[in-house]
Amino acid sequence: MAVTSEIQAPRSGRIAPKYTRHGSSRGNFEMLAWLFMRVSGLVLVVLVFGHLFVNLMVGEGVHAIDFGFVAGKWADPFWQIWDLAMLWLAMLHGTNGVRTIINDYADKDGTRFWLKSVLYAATAVIIVLGTLVIFTFDPCPPNAAAELLPSFCPAP
Repeated sequence: MAVTSEIQAPRSGRIAPKYTRHGSSRGNFEMLAWLFMRVSGLVLVVLVFGHLFVNLMVGEGVHAIDFGFVAGKWADPFWQIWDLAMLWLAMLHGTNGVRTIINDYADKDGTRFWLKSVLYAATAVIIVLGTLVIFTFDPCPPNAAAELLPSFCPAP
């Protein structure tokens, strides 16, 4: 004796009408968030491995990484944009992943709201501070002692 499920219409293999899906903006957002995770993950792989290759393999390798190395890199707008893209994509990618975990595991609406509020606030602070550091970094501060300045800074 065959037992048919209430979910499926008999013998058609199709989902019964009472279980049809309705389009919603949340579903579209979740699809875009899913797509963002895949695209940002691929771009991050390129950015991170490029970052590691330049920092660890080119030139003297890990032994060359110091304040002067970072200051020299951030003097070039290309590397500022590269590091900025890496920062923003990593933060947004991670935030989207944690948002998904919160949605999956936080049962109460209030708990979900506060967890996501803290997540979004922390993300915004880190993105803003990281962006400020990348674009306002000055390796040659005025009135600094000459022995503390990197070799590429003009003598005071």
